[in-house]
Amino acid sequence: MTREYLKKARLTSASDASDVQEIVKTILKDIEAGGDAKALEYAAKFDKYEGSIVLSESDIKAAVAQVPEKLKRDIEFSHANVKRFAEAQKATLKDIEIEIVPGLIAGQRTIPVKSAGCYVPGGRYSHIASAIMTVTTAKVAGCENIVACSPPRPGVGIAPAIVYAAHISGADTILAMGGVQAIAAMTYGLFGLPEANILVGPGNQFVAEAKRILFGRVGIDMIAGPTDSLILADGSADAMIVAADLVGQAEHGYNSPVWLVTDDRPLAQEVMKLVPVLIDSLPEVNRENATAAWRDYAEVIVCADREEMAATSDEYAPEHLTVQAQDLDWWLNRLACYGSLFLGEETTVAYGDKASGTNHVLPTSGAAKYTGGLSVHKYMKIVTWQRATREGSKSVAEATARIARLEGMEGHARTADIRLAKYFPDQVFDLTADE
Repeated sequence: MTREYLKKARLTSASDASDVQEIVKTILKDIEAGGDAKALEYAAKFDKYEGSIVLSESDIKAAVAQVPEKLKRDIEFSHANVKRFAEAQKATLKDIEIEIVPGLIAGQRTIPVKSAGCYVPGGRYSHIASAIMTVTTAKVAGCENIVACSPPRPGVGIAPAIVYAAHISGADTILAMGGVQAIAAMTYGLFGLPEANILVGPGNQFVAEAKRILFGRVGIDMIAGPTDSLILADGSADAMIVAADLVGQAEHGYNSPVWLVTDDRPLAQEVMKLVPVLIDSLPEVNRENATAAWRDYAEVIVCADREEMAATSDEYAPEHLTVQAQDLDWWLNRLACYGSLFLGEETTVAYGDKASGTNHVLPTSGAAKYTGGLSVHKYMKIVTWQRATREGSKSVAEATARIARLEGMEGHARTADIRLAKYFPDQVFDLTADE
């Protein structure tokens, strides 16, 4: 490749690695042994909150009453879009059956997991959209029990808008608890809840590590790292819009990479001039994150042509991928590694993050090379079944016996032998393995 870096990242996600594994393992072990009381102890320590953990109907009603009507309408709009898209996704999964050979029928069933635990970040920002994205998809999938956990604010509780979003999206229980203790509570079935079969939703490094450690005992959506975004832009792109989109994603966190890949050097240079100006205009709390992310993690890359741009993008496998270039259909058909794709300047990552309908829980740190993001499919188990007539099982039994013996698995072979002997007592079969 002939790509040129006009700006190269000083740090990577590996540079920021912190050893949290032992801390998280200790907390999980303590809570598993100590149950509700130990979880409450950690909640008091880390959340600095000693109010109601399991929200009652009256708690929810009181929170809902605090949400302005205009915000309620926006939340309802976002929920309706996410629900509509999730329902369309679910429709792509169907139960099937097929006759493999005469008399042998195999099939597929799609079954939702029973219990889903949805983590909704709180902290500096109230992640209203995360409540919608995680709970709505679980509800559409058909999960029987959905728990939403979100960090409470000291002396206040969960942000009312998060409570409203989780409630209308279909949460059966809402817990005012954050961090590792929330993940443990959902996994171990504390506070009278059923044990979660799957844990979903973004969180900080402690939440991500807890999910990683517990994976296997429960399912998880993915192991998330810092959010990242890449923009592919050619000379037709609007430099101001490109710069604004980069800044909009950089404000996520001090270690959130943003990348611009282009084949137009003047565009790249103009964007590099505009970004610092746009960052400086942000409120202080947002400006701090964006400044660090742009300074330490951002990259601007100039490529020879659009094919090299696409290859570079696939190599980075970004969580969010925006194309602001001509011939959008070409990009749609060519690009292969991304969490979610935004085609044209008329849409942007923030739309997907908040209200357009596609999910914002997406693979980070290059994981888009092998997985997509959270969807209704994540809550569905695709299981198989088969049945056969005696005649239909005959050829399968013969092949099974011979293959099993070749593999040295005599017990397997005899399960086929015994059926052939019972169903076809007058026939002789060659069931030996030929090396």
